[in-house]
Amino acid sequence: MYAVIKTAGKQYRVFPGEVVRLDKMEEQVGDQVEFDKVLAIQDEEQHTIGRPTIDNAKVLGTVVETGRAKKIRVLKFKRRKQYRVLRGHRQDFTAVKIDAIRSEPQEG
Repeated sequence: MYAVIKTAGKQYRVFPGEVVRLDKMEEQVGDQVEFDKVLAIQDEEQHTIGRPTIDNAKVLGTVVETGRAKKIRVLKFKRRKQYRVLRGHRQDFTAVKIDAIRSEPQEG
């Protein structure tokens, strides 16, 4: 079973028990988080796709870590012009362990 969630303008495919690194969130380590923008859910027997999201579906998780990713280097270079600019960047992240994927059937 897996779900596709949308958070901070990005989409992630998550499985129960998996630890996912998401963009920085305000929650602290140990806090429970709930993602209600669920775009798709795949069960063993059925596949549900939302339009654009699935009503009454949510993904529950726990924040396990916050930090900064490994540094990447960005080099701008123009040949024969004595132009070089080297910059580094470290992206902030929040690691979330996915606890459960819930989808209640719609009434009506």
